[in-house]
Amino acid sequence: MPYFTWKEKGLTEDCASLDAMASRFEEAAQLMRRMASEGFRVERIQGLQRITHDDGALFKAYGFISEESAERQLDLVLEETSSASH
Repeated sequence: MPYFTWKEKGLTEDCASLDAMASRFEEAAQLMRRMASEGFRVERIQGLQRITHDDGALFKAYGFISEESAERQLDLVLEETSSASH
């Protein structure tokens, strides 16, 4: 019997059927389209695809955790605090 090995691990690892895999991809596509409409974008940095957004609060509202260095995150907090007090 001919076959091929499916190597994608993150999104479909727990799916037991092709229908379940298709549903998972459709859900992911809907989320990506909504994120794009709200200003998220993909940037290629040092060969990696990173999803970014200028609004840290919206980024956090989606439940994402920033991978920026701790120093850079602190700089952003300090900048926002200084701007808010003016």
